[in-house]
Amino acid sequence: MAKSFERELIGESAGFKAVLQQVRLVAPADCAVLIQGETGTGKELIAQAIHDSSQRSGGPFLKLNCAAIPAGLLESELFGHERGAFTGALSQRIGRLQLAHKGTLFLDEIGDLPLELQPKLLRALQEQEFERLGSSQTIRVDVRIVAATNQNLAEMVNERRFRADLYYRLNVFPVVLPPLRARAADIPALVRHFVVVFGERMNKTIDEIPEYVMEVLCGYAWPGNIRELQNFIERAVLLSEGGRFSPPLSELTRVTAAQSRGPAQTLAEMERVYIMETLQKTNWIVGGRAGAAARLGLPRTTLIARMRKLGITRSGFQTGAPWQVTSQNQQDEPYPEPFGRTAAGAYAA
Repeated sequence: MAKSFERELIGESAGFKAVLQQVRLVAPADCAVLIQGETGTGKELIAQAIHDSSQRSGGPFLKLNCAAIPAGLLESELFGHERGAFTGALSQRIGRLQLAHKGTLFLDEIGDLPLELQPKLLRALQEQEFERLGSSQTIRVDVRIVAATNQNLAEMVNERRFRADLYYRLNVFPVVLPPLRARAADIPALVRHFVVVFGERMNKTIDEIPEYVMEVLCGYAWPGNIRELQNFIERAVLLSEGGRFSPPLSELTRVTAAQSRGPAQTLAEMERVYIMETLQKTNWIVGGRAGAAARLGLPRTTLIARMRKLGITRSGFQTGAPWQVTSQNQQDEPYPEPFGRTAAGAYAA
């Protein structure tokens, strides 16, 4: 991989290592590649890595999102047009396919390419030639196509919403990216990476990521995959103060509650996060009118029992004086030892 992108391809899970091995294998082959995966899994990054690891790395890498451009303008963006080809065409336009000569053209969201344009793209792929809109002159190019989609193209072919011949031409070498929930082992490294990146961007130094925070982040399903994780970490770094990573975990629990995951696991995650956040707000005071138990609407003994069951301790989460349990008469009673398991400490960012 090119060094500039090698540091972005973060992950040690078996699924992600398999993807990287496929990239190393197909990059020098110069064949068409179809990258498949859910939204936010990093398809563009993989396409860039394929280009940078190929013999075309010295040429251009151009991108075209087939879903982001109106169908009426997509043909012009892809193939270009001549002056006067249509109303408003005041000058000649060079299309992305020609601009990518001797390089790679990345066609994102290829499933949204209109049916009427698919035969022209197929010809360009097979013959490496095309005509601009409004012209009969054939233009020859030398371009590698890497396409990506979050849709099931095989199913679209069966439903006649995508041409079978174009699908087979694009699907010479399929690369399937696993969703983030299938590579949870990579989440800690991704979190640390994004914390450093956004910390530098915002001129902040964050050197502590509490263990319970990492546990919650690793347990969340991340339906938006790496893009969602990246955006969440960026917001969390902005909110964090004092060198301690303090993400708004309650946002994740609200989303988790609406997802179709195992109910027992979801409730346990939600309960642990809410208790942790409430204890932090009360400076780890459990009892009394201003304590965590009162805020949660629980008897003090019930909250302590729930903390024991969930393994919640203050150790490793906050430095300073030992945390306290305040009795009903508002007298602070130092609790000699944190009960439950001992936290392993914080992750270094």
